[in-house]
Amino acid sequence: MPNDRSDWAQRFPEFLVEAETLLAKSEECLSHLQLISNDRDAIDCMLSTLLKLANKADALELEAISEFSLHLHGLLTQVQDHVDLHAQALEALKDCFTLMAWQLELVDPSTGQLGLDESEQASLIEAFACQVGQTHFQLPHTGKSLTLVAWSERQA
Repeated sequence: MPNDRSDWAQRFPEFLVEAETLLAKSEECLSHLQLISNDRDAIDCMLSTLLKLANKADALELEAISEFSLHLHGLLTQVQDHVDLHAQALEALKDCFTLMAWQLELVDPSTGQLGLDESEQASLIEAFACQVGQTHFQLPHTGKSLTLVAWSERQA
């Protein structure tokens, strides 16, 4: 949480509008990919919006949202040139966006706290990673990473 709570509380509404706009743009890119599989422009747009969202969330120390965005960005970056973003992969990515939208709504506007169990994020990222052929994913941008268990191990 930022040191100056009043400054944070003033910046949060603007962040929320920007974050919802960026997430909506990512969802538009996803819809485009459902129509035109693996469209390079749509993938690049999604990568850009996810990175912007991560940076804006990080500026307000909203780690859960920032890290979630970075993990998705990292996965898409790793697979963008050599994987088919088929229907199941796009559905898994859509589930990630749905959770992120829900999390944005649950951020306490006065404290910035987001009480959540990170296992749902990890599970959704894991499902997306599995769909794009990445069973052991680590985020390259920071020292933080989600620990993923192979999809087959979770099913056991």
